[in-house]
Amino acid sequence: MTDQHTILWVSAHPEPQSLTHQLRSDGIAHLQAQGHRVMESDLYAMDWNPVVRAADANIPQDQRFQVAADVRQAYLDHRLPDDIRAEHAKIRDADALIVQFPLWWYGMPAIMKGWFDRLFISGFAFGKDADTGMRLRYEQGPFVGKRGLVLTTLGDRPASIGPRGKSGEITELLHDILHGTFAYTGMSALPPWALPSADFIHEYNDAWHPLRAKLDRLFSETPIAYRPQFTGQYTEEWELVPGIAPGETGLSIHIAE
Repeated sequence: MTDQHTILWVSAHPEPQSLTHQLRSDGIAHLQAQGHRVMESDLYAMDWNPVVRAADANIPQDQRFQVAADVRQAYLDHRLPDDIRAEHAKIRDADALIVQFPLWWYGMPAIMKGWFDRLFISGFAFGKDADTGMRLRYEQGPFVGKRGLVLTTLGDRPASIGPRGKSGEITELLHDILHGTFAYTGMSALPPWALPSADFIHEYNDAWHPLRAKLDRLFSETPIAYRPQFTGQYTEEWELVPGIAPGETGLSIHIAE
């Protein structure tokens, strides 16, 4: 019997008949059939507003908008807009966050970037503990215990996202969300699932079967071993100490062997 978990599946694709949407629909049904509870945020269907504005902080139009500080205060004062609060509730409830999108210009679609911009704010996704002063990020982040998984489709050939590929190895290509968002907020970032040459998939099961197998490992797969920040591996300037991976550079040095 599979342990039951709560999962938030966030997707961004403008075409309901796309491969992305079919994989999303079948993926959610598969997880539900295993007994999991799945919450959904289909950003295009929701007509999600991706733009951070002063209205998010509920401040007067003639007042200077100090984005991080004002939105944080609005969060602490329970003054955030309803759409943000509704998504915050989903994130709080989730044991795992699945983020699904087509890779456009080596990044997520703007509507999904705006979902993170408006939701992952100081006080909620990172910051400092008001009582202890503890920095809430990485292994001390507020989302410790949650898992984060990226599902992406892209046009690159399979080898191009490999270790010697022109586009960069997939974990490094997605470093911003895997390390800079998932790991930064305390989540365990799972190795991403990527479907290259997605426009040339003619047999649906060639995409669905590997994804189904990936979803079956959602709560058992070993996360990427990103280094913790507060155990002496980094300086106060957030640079890897000289004794670890001496002489090496690049994103891969931030993953423990």
